[in-house]
Amino acid sequence: DTYFGYLATLDEEDEWTDEACWPKANPSLGVTIRIETLREECELAKQIPGQQNSFKRLRLNCWTEQDVRWLSMDVWDENGGEVKPDVAKLRLCFAGLDLSSTTDLTALELYFPEGEEGGDWLHFYFVPEENMRKRAERDRVPYEVWADQGFIMTTPGNVVDYGYIRETLNKLVDEGYQIQEIAYDPWNAISLVTDLMADGFTCVPIRQGFASLSAPTKEFEKLLLGRKFRGLSHPVARWAASNVMVEQDAAGNLKPSKAKSTERIDPIVAMIMALDRASRHADEGEGGAFFV
Repeated sequence: DTYFGYLATLDEEDEWTDEACWPKANPSLGVTIRIETLREECELAKQIPGQQNSFKRLRLNCWTEQDVRWLSMDVWDENGGEVKPDVAKLRLCFAGLDLSSTTDLTALELYFPEGEEGGDWLHFYFVPEENMRKRAERDRVPYEVWADQGFIMTTPGNVVDYGYIRETLNKLVDEGYQIQEIAYDPWNAISLVTDLMADGFTCVPIRQGFASLSAPTKEFEKLLLGRKFRGLSHPVARWAASNVMVEQDAAGNLKPSKAKSTERIDPIVAMIMALDRASRHADEGEGGAFFV
């Protein structure tokens, strides 16, 4: 008529990466679970900070916070490399558009997949010109320098001109880019999306919950870890990647958290949405190797 509860876990002073401590949380280590499995998962958690909570909670029975910094900048930097626009134009691409608010950074990402071999990224960012200095002081990043170097496009006035984004997308098509779909966060996007659809673009809403974002978030993580991306050396994209915190639910689903992240993460959200559409086309057998 009584129960005895026993929780096998690490001691407070133990280091989670020290495999000598792992038997404390896994009394049947070597019998019901292979130590090689834990080593592989631990190595993944070292490279991708967003995996650390899962490893600590599920493998070591440690209490963890809900939110955690997601990406390793060392891994990110290994996904650099030059993307040549003329070569990219030969391949189908998928766009991700995160409008954020009219006074903040707006991100347009183009993803050029190569089947299961990852793919290339081109980045287009927009900020309103009039309050760019104030925004640089607030976010503590060199928006003005990035604009001078061509890494950010400025739009007239003190809010992002969505007409400028529409014009940019149409110009990209005129230049030969084969944009198959534009994935977007439906918040605050109705007017621009209506205009884009009138221009002939296929626009697909992606809501920002776990159900929509977990699978592409994990796929982005997998491809990044496999060094399957190129074009991530862009300074604005790198800054955004360094800011990302992810939320994790009880089922292990992940999604970027704008509420918890330290600064702007709009480029990363746009990239995840673009990857989602590319992955769905690949799963459906559309596009083949994404060349035409």
